[in-house]
Amino acid sequence: MKKIISLLCCLALAGLILTGCSGSGEPMEEKTYTPEEPVQEIRLDVRDRQIEVSLSEDNQVHISYFENSREAYDIAVSDGNVLTMTSAGSKEWTDYIGGKPSAEERKIFLQVPDALAGSLTLSTTNEDISLPALSVAGSISLSSNGGNISFGSLGVGGALTLNVKNGDISGAVAGSYEEFSIQSEVKKGESNLPDQKDGGEKVLQVSANNGNVEIAFAE
Repeated sequence: MKKIISLLCCLALAGLILTGCSGSGEPMEEKTYTPEEPVQEIRLDVRDRQIEVSLSEDNQVHISYFENSREAYDIAVSDGNVLTMTSAGSKEWTDYIGGKPSAEERKIFLQVPDALAGSLTLSTTNEDISLPALSVAGSISLSSNGGNISFGSLGVGGALTLNVKNGDISGAVAGSYEEFSIQSEVKKGESNLPDQKDGGEKVLQVSANNGNVEIAFAE
């Protein structure tokens, strides 16, 4: 009986400690970033954040996001006019106790001009990536480990690369089926694309592990 009582006391004490840790989280602050320099290429590489892309009304790039000292980002524009945003948090093990930021605070809103001159690269984990119909002169690369990728009609001058794990891919590609060389690898899922198709000037490369692929071609 004494052993049982001691065990219950230890469990109760551990619960109080964990509750105290979870209640001491620093609040998230909403921020926005608009580069002063012209941007030719955009690269976002984040963790556990949903990325929602929309078209900019003023033909500029804008990013809205939430952060605190534990979950922050490095944002910069290089000399080559490449805008990068990467996760730069310093979370400790106690920061993972007691829940995570709200769904709204786990979103990154990216506004881009249509007909972006360069390329667009977006990567995240455990969340979705969504894009409207848009076009870029270069290439588009989208990757989510643990989330879905969905998009409107995407136009590319070079390649469209899509990668998911434990998620689905759905959307449309601007152009005809004949315009694209296709490389598709799908494990534990269904796809409407062939594994291999040669002959197109542009490239569509798709990879899905434990997810389905449904992509249409919109001329």
